[in-house]
Amino acid sequence: MDTLPFLYKTALGRILLKPLTAPSISRLCGRFLDSKLSAFLIKGFIRKNDIAIEDYQTEGIKTFNQFFRRKIKDGLRPFDMTPSKLCAPCDGLLSVWNIEEADGTIIPVKQSQYTVESLLQNKELAAQYKGGLCLVFRLCVNHYHRYAYVDSGAKGINTFIPGILHTVRPIALETLPVFVQNSREYTVIESSVFGALVQMEVGAMLVGRIVNHEQESTVKRGDEKGFFEYGGSTIIVLVKKDKIKMRQEILDNSQRSIETPVIMGEVIGSSETAE
Repeated sequence: MDTLPFLYKTALGRILLKPLTAPSISRLCGRFLDSKLSAFLIKGFIRKNDIAIEDYQTEGIKTFNQFFRRKIKDGLRPFDMTPSKLCAPCDGLLSVWNIEEADGTIIPVKQSQYTVESLLQNKELAAQYKGGLCLVFRLCVNHYHRYAYVDSGAKGINTFIPGILHTVRPIALETLPVFVQNSREYTVIESSVFGALVQMEVGAMLVGRIVNHEQESTVKRGDEKGFFEYGGSTIIVLVKKDKIKMRQEILDNSQRSIETPVIMGEVIGSSETAE
């Protein structure tokens, strides 16, 4: 039996899904994955997901979560530091959506609909992004699960929104407003080039922790912002109107509902004023 269609598309599965998606279950799984008992999972995970283990620092890893949040070797995710260029803050699959209204549909994925206001739970902040862009980076379990600051600037507080943890696999997107229900955390970065950027991390099933390193501070693009623990996860970046020109192939793919693979530090767009 394919587990995800059973859980999300059958009556019995949805009954079983409710306790499985509770934060308490995620925390319990997290404690196991933090223990040395979980180490036996590592080799199979590497093999199943075809992970290029030679690219990572693996010294001293004794638990599955330590492996999952492994660091990549120096020099393998360089950021373009040109101020007018915007880079991907993480490895992932990128889609771009126009924000037509703060309280309107911005991410149409099958039957699900998401809004800036419901993501942020802040009407005033959401209104600032009308006419802008919503960048969605979907991380799969084989991706690198550390992420960087998308640009330099004054960083605000981390705002955490608790929720129910659902998988971000497409089967879940068909039946549930996943990003609205998931636990998430965001901050605003005041970029001198791109204006106020919202950078949000969204948890997924069995991701008990979104670990961000800093509260209010001055940050530098490319520096590590934090990491996810086990599961597929999502990073969302909100950009105000007329602040960025995305790479055309990314826009073309998004129009066809195709996600574009990107890696941390890769240039995905540039300042409109620099064009």
